[in-house]
Amino acid sequence: MSDTPKDGGAPGTWDVVVIGSGPAGQKAAVQAAKAGRKVCLIERELGVGGACVHRGTIPSKTLRETALHLAELRNRLGKHVKVELQHDVQLASLMDRMQSVVTAHVEYQTKQLRRNGIEQIHGRARFVDAHTIAIDSIHGRSREVRGETIVIATGSRPRTPADIPVDHEYVYDSDSILSMAYLPKSLTVLGSGVIASEYATIFAALGVPVTMIDKSDRPLAFLDREVLDRFVESFESHPGCVFVGSAKVKSVAWNGLDAVVTTLDNGWEVKSERLLCALGRVANVEDLAIDQAGLKLSDRGHVPVDKDCRTAVANIFAVGDVIGPPSLASASMEQGRRAMRVALNLPTSEHQDLIPAGIYTLPEISSIGLSEAEAKKAGHDVVVGRAKFAELARGQISGTQDGMLKLVADVDSQRILGCQIIGEGATELVHLAQMAMMTNSQVSMFVEKIFNFPTLAEAYRVAALDIAGQMAARELFATQAKQP
Repeated sequence: MSDTPKDGGAPGTWDVVVIGSGPAGQKAAVQAAKAGRKVCLIERELGVGGACVHRGTIPSKTLRETALHLAELRNRLGKHVKVELQHDVQLASLMDRMQSVVTAHVEYQTKQLRRNGIEQIHGRARFVDAHTIAIDSIHGRSREVRGETIVIATGSRPRTPADIPVDHEYVYDSDSILSMAYLPKSLTVLGSGVIASEYATIFAALGVPVTMIDKSDRPLAFLDREVLDRFVESFESHPGCVFVGSAKVKSVAWNGLDAVVTTLDNGWEVKSERLLCALGRVANVEDLAIDQAGLKLSDRGHVPVDKDCRTAVANIFAVGDVIGPPSLASASMEQGRRAMRVALNLPTSEHQDLIPAGIYTLPEISSIGLSEAEAKKAGHDVVVGRAKFAELARGQISGTQDGMLKLVADVDSQRILGCQIIGEGATELVHLAQMAMMTNSQVSMFVEKIFNFPTLAEAYRVAALDIAGQMAARELFATQAKQP
């Protein structure tokens, strides 16, 4: 990544200036370059990829692979062989592939940017006006660049409440949790969102007793209740693991000896060797001087945008974590791509809102479209089909018997309204539902198609047959009701 020039000089002019090289910014820059535009990408970190590559998705999923393999060994050998890790095992040894994966991903992205002729500038960006960006380098040098279109893709960082003493030694945030020297003997997790739930289940699978605490009555509260019941049951099946809901944290403190003590408003005390604070994330906008561009943050600290990620200033777009939920890498990539296509007057595709949610807990959870409750609230007459992995040959063979696939369909049209899946492979399986929904296919398509045997994908056929059976019963009941 190039540094800034020695002199300030006149501002360089670009068709598109992208601030931030995470999933959203990288995709926005590549899309603009492929459309023949002159593009520069500004990144304050030394390498491209953002928090997703260096501190978030890639590192956490590398540790998850170790936890997953350990869980699979327990499922297959647990009755005959005791499978566990020593608590003094170095955490880095469980992620021995992490640095090679990160390095490979950074190299790939860097080559892609260069291949598309995208100028990469290393430095901190701030707005001068709606078209001009000042860039301060690590060497104290400064320059300005001017862009016809500007994209804010600066990502987010962990939110740390003032009363939680994150010291990165005993109390960690989601950026520093993997810097622990050793696997802890016990762990408290504050929060029950995506990041909190992922780490809680990863450490649980590694044999660490985990207490997950949140003010919500259940984790991942935005998901289907039936799926979440299975998730909590799976999490609490690990020795020493428990979810404490509807609880407010009164204080957190290291006792100076052997434990982090978390005191709840009901008087309970939870002691653990280490604590992870995962209470959401904050948009990285404080150094951007967005007011200079005529922008203001929302009450929740995000950059307000329309459905095409355009801000209140016509030439400025914002994508990724800075605009708030869903804050998923897949959604951020699509936001970056779509924003550029809109900005450059290129054709855009339909179904831009039909993005699957992938949550890499153990077991995985994935969903798309409406849940059963949401579909009913929207006024649909709903029929729901279920398939339990325990009833599938592949589920029995692989030991993924705690999984379930749930299809939500409209009774009148027989169209699929949504799909929720829990179980290993959920984030892969959900794309079949996505394709069916994008083509407005009826549930019967899953009955009529032949699936490989044995596969977890057969769950679609089982769930569709469940719906077909319910519809046949409805028709029979209606016929009988009409008879004198």
